[in-house]
Amino acid sequence: QVRLVESGGGLVQPGGSLRLSCAASGIIFILYDMGWYRQAPGKQRELVALITKGGSPNYADSVKGRFTISRDNAKNTVYLQMNSLKPEDTAVYYCNARTVVATQWGQGTQVTVSS
Repeated sequence: QVRLVESGGGLVQPGGSLRLSCAASGIIFILYDMGWYRQAPGKQRELVALITKGGSPNYADSVKGRFTISRDNAKNTVYLQMNSLKPEDTAVYYCNARTVVATQWGQGTQVTVSS
């Protein structure tokens, strides 16, 4: 059974930091590109950051220089370090695992940036 379990969300003030984690099970982790997406109320889900199975990161323009994606293949876990958070970063953040033939989603974790 495939499971992606996100953690680390919460309420943070503008300018603060959070670190999201996504623990994967039931997949051969090293074969998957891993990504973080987010969905704000009334908006479409959007890609935030992606790290390939080879370790190459890519970021949405809106988070470049503030967010860092990383993966630990020994722990089957992908991380998203979020710094200098803004109110517009408020959303449910979803972990995604994909290959050319399969894609899996986590249940999401809420991130709220507010004073």
